[in-house]
Amino acid sequence: MLASSVATFLDNSTHGEDSFLLRDLGGGEFLDAVMDGVTGHGGGEASQSLVAALTTATITSPDDVVKVLEEINQEFFEVGGGRFLLTTVSAALFLDGQMYILSAGDSPVYIMKGDSVQQLTGRIGGFLHVGVAKAVGAAGDLNNLVRMDFTVEPGTRVVLATDGVSDNVQSSELAEMVQAASDPEDASQRVNSTIVGRLEVGHIPEQLGRRFRHDDRTAIFRFFEMG
Repeated sequence: MLASSVATFLDNSTHGEDSFLLRDLGGGEFLDAVMDGVTGHGGGEASQSLVAALTTATITSPDDVVKVLEEINQEFFEVGGGRFLLTTVSAALFLDGQMYILSAGDSPVYIMKGDSVQQLTGRIGGFLHVGVAKAVGAAGDLNNLVRMDFTVEPGTRVVLATDGVSDNVQSSELAEMVQAASDPEDASQRVNSTIVGRLEVGHIPEQLGRRFRHDDRTAIFRFFEMG
């Protein structure tokens, strides 16, 4: 039987608009999610409201998660008109040995198996914020929701992050740190300390634009092993 362990970090000192959820569904099953509220568009309220909705909803399948996202999207759009109450979401639902990824916006999800690394959602670094149009609350219908699934094996490592992480650490760097980590807490410390170090000097790799991007940062690290 598969078991998993998890660690997180959250630094909301820039805008105060990131949120995350770790929900134990029992029997080793879970729902993890990160949300990045859109700055200047009621993002903090939106991300926290989405956490509350996912916390209280009955979740027995990925369709249940989709239903929550669609209902919240409609609620946000009716109130904010696509200009207010906006947030990204990337969620990982683990049921019966299967992982279901659901994502709207540009918060990346990384899957690592052995030496293999795959970024399933989100953009590949850079400065332009391209996730607003795809965020929850941006349109009346959640047409840009990404859905995919895969079978989890022992040794699989899953990372959910907001762009305060991915804009300041290359995907290859993040993968190297996570794959070298002894456990999720070690991975969390390695990635966060790297970002803090770059914040202090104000520089990031040339491929990401050189100048540190100040933003809230959140990440969830989930490692699977035989129970």
